[in-house]
Amino acid sequence: MTGTVAALIAAARSGSVRAVARLLTIVENGGPDAALVARPLTGLSREAHIIGITGAPGAGKSTLTAALLRHLRTSDGGQPAPTVAVLAVDPSSPLTGGALLGDRVRMAEHATDVGVFIRSLSSRGNLGGLSAGTPAAVDLMSALGYDVVIIETVGVGQSEVDVMNQADTVAVVLAPGMGDAVQAAKAGIMEIADILVVNKADHEGARTTARELRSVVALGRGSGAAQREPGWEIPVLLTIAEHGTGVPELADAFARHRSYLRSSGALVNRQLRRAGAAVRSVVMERLRGALAEPAGRAELDRAANSVIHGDLDAHRAAETVLDWLRR
Repeated sequence: MTGTVAALIAAARSGSVRAVARLLTIVENGGPDAALVARPLTGLSREAHIIGITGAPGAGKSTLTAALLRHLRTSDGGQPAPTVAVLAVDPSSPLTGGALLGDRVRMAEHATDVGVFIRSLSSRGNLGGLSAGTPAAVDLMSALGYDVVIIETVGVGQSEVDVMNQADTVAVVLAPGMGDAVQAAKAGIMEIADILVVNKADHEGARTTARELRSVVALGRGSGAAQREPGWEIPVLLTIAEHGTGVPELADAFARHRSYLRSSGALVNRQLRRAGAAVRSVVMERLRGALAEPAGRAELDRAANSVIHGDLDAHRAAETVLDWLRR
């Protein structure tokens, strides 16, 4: 397997889409094979700008991502267009475990562009708007040399904010009619935004929504409330993704935030948080794997029986399982 992985990495870095796809499948599935892929990636430069695009279902995240792709891949002033990887997380069925993986359909126009790689990831029941394999997938795409990696989350609610641990810059996408300023202010997802986007700006109430969001941003700043980055002025942008309206301004906001992170030193903190999330993901995967083995299931059963018979409470029973895992 080691020789195969080395060949795949070399092919992927030379532009083989098939090799990238195979490596991504390996790291997404986790386990020993994923570790074999990770080792030769150690020490490789990772310069990608990791962008997170999140928001409620129906806000137009996929259409906006496709429009952003179109803009980024249009070379400007003779400069080569950046290469872009898109990791679009789709919800999985609680009954079958399957996923529609429909975001790729919306981005079909980019299917023949060699500078774009699009992959749909099933959430597989993972909460937080991402899949368990997202940290490893993001690291892989950056190590393979992509200039921009876009993470498009599952349509999320107020508290599903895992993307903040994966992205350098997070854009929260909203649409008119999805709540007033009070709703926006209390939503946990608002607290992770580096950029706020009101999509479907041609719909009634879009400008009102944008005005309310600007008020929320100003209120938080004026009250001395903790901000994710106190030196960054959170912009509120209006877009019509279907027509590409406002997309150049959004791309410019992403670039300005990247420059801010570098000049302020905040980029290092975000990279540290991303690395920590990747380590935690592997730790949790290995814990789940150990407890899924026959010996692990038997240990859990023993702990559960001790609780049923009143010998231990759930906390002390859990400690016995952790002691067993440490051995």
